[in-house]
Amino acid sequence: MERLASFSSDPFDKPPCRGCSSYLTEPYVKCAECGPPPFLLCLQCFTRGFEYKKHQSDHTYEIMTSDFPVLDPNWTAQEEMSLLEAVMDCGFGNWQDVANQMCTKSKEECEKHYMKHFINNPLFASTLLNLKQAEEAQHHETAIPFHSADDPPRPTFDSLLSRDMAGYMPARADFVEEFDNYAEWDLRDIDFVEDDSDILHALKIAVVDIYHSRLKERQRRKKIIRDHGLINLRKFQILERRYPKEVQELYETMRRFARILGPVEHDKFIESHALEFELRREIKRLQEYRAAGITNFCSARTYDHLKKSRDEERLKRTMLSEVLQYIQDSSACQQWLRRQADIDSGLTPTVPVPSTTGRRSAPPLNLTGLPGTEKLNEKEKELCQMVRLVPGAYLEYKAALVNECNKQGGLRLAQARALIKIDVNKTRKIYDFLIREGYITKA
Repeated sequence: MERLASFSSDPFDKPPCRGCSSYLTEPYVKCAECGPPPFLLCLQCFTRGFEYKKHQSDHTYEIMTSDFPVLDPNWTAQEEMSLLEAVMDCGFGNWQDVANQMCTKSKEECEKHYMKHFINNPLFASTLLNLKQAEEAQHHETAIPFHSADDPPRPTFDSLLSRDMAGYMPARADFVEEFDNYAEWDLRDIDFVEDDSDILHALKIAVVDIYHSRLKERQRRKKIIRDHGLINLRKFQILERRYPKEVQELYETMRRFARILGPVEHDKFIESHALEFELRREIKRLQEYRAAGITNFCSARTYDHLKKSRDEERLKRTMLSEVLQYIQDSSACQQWLRRQADIDSGLTPTVPVPSTTGRRSAPPLNLTGLPGTEKLNEKEKELCQMVRLVPGAYLEYKAALVNECNKQGGLRLAQARALIKIDVNKTRKIYDFLIREGYITKA
């Protein structure tokens, strides 16, 4: 039986190297003669000539990389992913910031490519079907080009990404508010003069030493961010997704101890637990085979096939019961059909199917510690909690609606929805609230 358990279809969830069990990063090597499953090696194990069972070091191989075109001959797959990530970080329409984060494309190229292939392309789904052919058609023997380091992200002040990074600004290697941000105030009135007494001179030296300790602590915190690769938080979160769910929970729990162990030792600790979870899953699967009376690997494959078929039949029966249950509700039927369409297209269903016992609404948002909460009155706090809107975003929307109302002498709901690009139900609640409290007037 293969040592590695099956892995998901997530493009960021790659199997580990067969040689050293470390998780693969591009570029890596795939044996063209072994498999299925594919025999993958990192570059270090490949250069050592690693051999395992039927795999020999003189087998033909392929270099696996994202440096191939997908939607446009002038755009590589890696650049496509970088574009989507930059739009997520900087926001749709901020093409100059998107181009700065990508480094390899201009503002006009980013806007034109995104609008053509991701907004105005009705055949986008069918275009993705050519991904496998494009990857197979690439020339693997060409030299891998060198790319300069990515431009650091520039999160806007008080944005969600900025709060997640604790106010750290990678482009400046600085925090919005430093540790002990007013430490310099203790030095502003200190002046060393010759007629100072010994005690006064010692006190001034002590104050300077305290200030130096504050500077060392600031540098220590910045060093932690650099050493652990936290400058680009999005990429760091994507790397975490390589681990199974159990290891991700451990990673989240042990994050606070990373500064004590150091980056290399902390990663080794997490990798060792990832291998432990993998071995436990394999042992559990073998125990399941043994409990079912299976004694050879051929029977195990037949058992897995039949088990998958039974699960699919059970899922179909569950879906049929859902249809019968919600057939009286036209809205529920539409949501159920959309969910099935997502499943058929290989996407994760995002529309929940409501139950006849009533919709379970999300809990109110906890505003404790969120920036801007102190600027809200009690009614506005209640609105943000029920609508699940962070105070900073609410204040921006409120200012935009009030300014537009003052210009136009009144504001209609359609105008408010054109100004605020969020869920229309949330916009309606904010619009009604501002009218009810007298901040704006209806046109």
